[in-house]
Amino acid sequence: MATESALENEISPVDFIQLQEYIEYSRIKAKDAMKEFHAGGKLVHHRFGDHIDATGFSLFLNNYLEVEDFPADLCQRLYWYFQRSEQSCPDQIPHTKDGGVSLKAVLCYFSILEDGNPRDKLEYTFKLYDKDDNGLLDSKEVDKIVTQMMQAAEYLGWDVTELKPVLRDMLKAIDIDSSGTVTQQEWIQGGLNNIPLLVLLGLKVAEKDGQHVWRLKNFSRPTYCFVCQNMMLGLRKQGLSCNYCKYTVHSSCANKNRTQCVRTFVKSKTEIGCSAHDWISADCESNKCEICHKKIKILTGKSCAWCHRMRHSDCVPLCSSQCDCGLLQHHILPPWAICAMDLTDSSSGSSLGENYLANINSDGHFLQIFPVNDTQPLLVFVNPKSGGKQGKRVLRKFQYLLNPRQVYNLDNGGPNPGLQFFQNLHKYRILVCGGDGTVGWILDAIDKAAMVNRPPVAILPLGTGNDLARCLHWGGGYEGTDLTEIIKQIEESTLVQMDRWSLQVIPVDMADEGDPVPNDIINNYFSVGVDASIAHQFHVMREKHPQKFNSRTRNKLWYFQLATSETISASCRNLKECLTIECFGVPVDLSRLSLEGIAVLNIPSMHGGSNLWGETKNAEKLKKWEEVTVDCDALKMCSQDMNDKLLEVVGLESVVEMGQIYTGLKRKAHRLLQAAQITIRTSKTLPMQIDGEPWMQPPCTIHITHKNQANMLMAPSAKSLGCFSK
Repeated sequence: MATESALENEISPVDFIQLQEYIEYSRIKAKDAMKEFHAGGKLVHHRFGDHIDATGFSLFLNNYLEVEDFPADLCQRLYWYFQRSEQSCPDQIPHTKDGGVSLKAVLCYFSILEDGNPRDKLEYTFKLYDKDDNGLLDSKEVDKIVTQMMQAAEYLGWDVTELKPVLRDMLKAIDIDSSGTVTQQEWIQGGLNNIPLLVLLGLKVAEKDGQHVWRLKNFSRPTYCFVCQNMMLGLRKQGLSCNYCKYTVHSSCANKNRTQCVRTFVKSKTEIGCSAHDWISADCESNKCEICHKKIKILTGKSCAWCHRMRHSDCVPLCSSQCDCGLLQHHILPPWAICAMDLTDSSSGSSLGENYLANINSDGHFLQIFPVNDTQPLLVFVNPKSGGKQGKRVLRKFQYLLNPRQVYNLDNGGPNPGLQFFQNLHKYRILVCGGDGTVGWILDAIDKAAMVNRPPVAILPLGTGNDLARCLHWGGGYEGTDLTEIIKQIEESTLVQMDRWSLQVIPVDMADEGDPVPNDIINNYFSVGVDASIAHQFHVMREKHPQKFNSRTRNKLWYFQLATSETISASCRNLKECLTIECFGVPVDLSRLSLEGIAVLNIPSMHGGSNLWGETKNAEKLKKWEEVTVDCDALKMCSQDMNDKLLEVVGLESVVEMGQIYTGLKRKAHRLLQAAQITIRTSKTLPMQIDGEPWMQPPCTIHITHKNQANMLMAPSAKSLGCFSK
């Protein structure tokens, strides 16, 4: 029986979630971080043979997870965990007085938890344990890999009682000649044919059309396996569910499944435009069959992947096989609108860009779109890291509602593959699911793609501030509304133009190194001083402790705490003494004000919903367009518009004033000017931010000029979107 002290040193589920959050935000791979233990590395003196000591393990975690102070107690529990797991092996011989931990065990464990390709992970774990580099693993070495996989699976929430026999069967199957050894090819092939193992290793995209993309799921209500037709049992009612079609199976039944997932394209030109239902076994209980209008009982129904109509399995052949794609027919890119083309076909290969490889299927054919008449397909980009776990959920939902070929995870190659795939369409819309930074990323990619037809962009706000989404009536944050309602709102949206501005930063002293400027284009705003100082402190904190910034609510609480500290410190007081503003060579008088910040605005929202410029009554609005307006009385009549090719500049007195404007206690900040271009000069290092991305900038000259206009979609009403306004 475990002692009380041993139980205290166990890794708890909370610890494991914290560790996963660290890994998710790190940009470094475990195998790269481990190079520091090799000859010439900084940590080589902490290595003895195939083991590393406790100090080396702690330094490895700080380096690998890109943090300066990984929690010491969690580090110690992880270290003891690896020691115990190794000491449980009968052939283990201690290497030092404290035993150390195995480099291979640590690498194998963390590699499984990282994002990555399952094939690469299988190959890497094989080479890791292939001591003599002879391309063979003996049974003990294979057992060690499986042990690490099982332990990782247990902390990931798997019911390992189901996983153990599945892995055991895999080991028997891959050792065909019963020699007790496994080749690298046998190991990889066996792993790739083992569905639960693929899910554990992080399979996120289908390698072949018709392949299910499974994820582990705990079902909240009675659910049945479509293979053995038995209920999901156990406390957690755990099983595997396909992201694309919601087909469900027991983990132990997954390898027995012979039912294919939805097809996402056609393989012959003769099939282009030939619509057809794609019936998948589904949980249709209590729904009525569209043919006989009787209720569908458990395990007796099917649902079409495109129109989502439901029928009894026996009623499927009783009506037309043609599919109209249902309520989302104008937005779906159905499989009969995508065809696998031969790369030697000049009509398909003539316009291939550098990202065409992302749209080549497993058979080596290039996928090309042949649009359906009277449709305007939706190209969806999702940032899975936005909004805590919201991004991942939204990604799965869109993969189910639409064709997975039109839904792109921005973690997998960014936006270019999607833009390349849709390049020959004349009419389509883009939906960006993420924060303002993600929207800017997509707009930059559209610019660089030099597209003849620039598609309009809608926003599903998943970030923290979401200022641009607020201005376009998409709301301040997504709250889980049915995504079909969001798509309907996109259909009813209005096209508007949004100004975009070029930012040029010229240091006074080229040798004076500051932080890199995060972007050279302004979509929302640019600021210097107090608000940028808070944003920079937030940014530094998030870099050090990424696990503490995993939700919109948490982020806002951190902003509030940092703003309180800034109120006390007033680090940007007397800003006018080190900053000047001019327009077309004419300086702006700042002497009459005591300012801690300057904000240059393109849209009427900043700081998560503050309108710093304030409202201008219709009767007071200037009708004549002026290149520069600095007169105080004239500024009172200047309205703000995101497509007037003018910028508005306001002065901020303090953090307190920012809070007053946000809460409505004060109407606006101090209007300084409205102009078509602006020059700012600074004489000391100051905090700055562009669209929420902060940095510390040494003395410099900043030129802001008009760049172009982007096509954006404005929602018809913020109230019906299921996104909060503030």
